[in-house]
Amino acid sequence: MTRFIPCIAILIALTSCAQRELSEKEKQEVISSAREALDDYYRDIKKSGLTGELAHLDSSAEFFWTPPGYDHPISYDTVAHILRSAAPQYSLVENSFDTLRIIPLSRELASYSAKVRSRMVDTAGNVTNLHLIETGVLIRRNRWKLLHGQTSIIP
Repeated sequence: MTRFIPCIAILIALTSCAQRELSEKEKQEVISSAREALDDYYRDIKKSGLTGELAHLDSSAEFFWTPPGYDHPISYDTVAHILRSAAPQYSLVENSFDTLRIIPLSRELASYSAKVRSRMVDTAGNVTNLHLIETGVLIRRNRWKLLHGQTSIIP
């Protein structure tokens, strides 16, 4: 009998860690607040350029992103360096969702998938229009931020 005690303890520990399923109301709150955060993200990019992204990226060690053209994920510090370096080259960056699907994973995590339209105007006035597909995970610590994901250009 005593040799079953460790097994019972492990079973109790595993079941006590399980999260309860979100109610429909909680799911809708996660979807609504995550959507608002993504809309704010795009508003800040339009207002402040590429550096407007930084306030919406989770700067923890868990962060990673795979940008268009990359075959591996990169860290927050690398993303921040790229954004700060490229920002002066653009007078306007405007993104909008063609489609957006948000899936609540918990009260603090949500995954999303989006088809994005991006319009970038460089300082010489040249316009680049891109269609992107993006998938990612948002985390809510004190507010929603992008934790990890991938963006690809649709040819």
